[in-house]
Amino acid sequence: MTRFVWRGILVGVAVVLTVSGCGDSGPTAAEAGETLKIHITDLMKGRHALDVQITDSGGRDIPCGEGKAKRTFAATGKDGAETRRADSLNTLLLGSLSGVADYRIVEDRGDAPLKLANDKYKTRMTLESPGNGQYAVSGETECLPIS
Repeated sequence: MTRFVWRGILVGVAVVLTVSGCGDSGPTAAEAGETLKIHITDLMKGRHALDVQITDSGGRDIPCGEGKAKRTFAATGKDGAETRRADSLNTLLLGSLSGVADYRIVEDRGDAPLKLANDKYKTRMTLESPGNGQYAVSGETECLPIS
């Protein structure tokens, strides 16, 4: 009899967790947007970028359809050496990013912007430094549920 009671309790707990959404359904657009913001600002801090400017503060849903949205965030900053080329600056950013989060390279065409993705957090980042010691990073989330 005790065995049936425990089995009933376990089944009940499983049902409650399933219905309440405690399963791993991934982040919402707002949650991923906040993570993206933290990753980019931590990246700039890790690079010791000077005069950091937020060029896209994000914080709003951009509809993707089907009840989903994405969020964006972008920042620029200056390197201590004003003569570094774009590819060198992007390489420095990529090296510093490893201390922030695990992003994989999605696209690297040499001197073109470097595109990265993080599958766990559902975020994408573009390292697009123009050169002359100027860092530029932009990002967006995948299309994710609004709530």
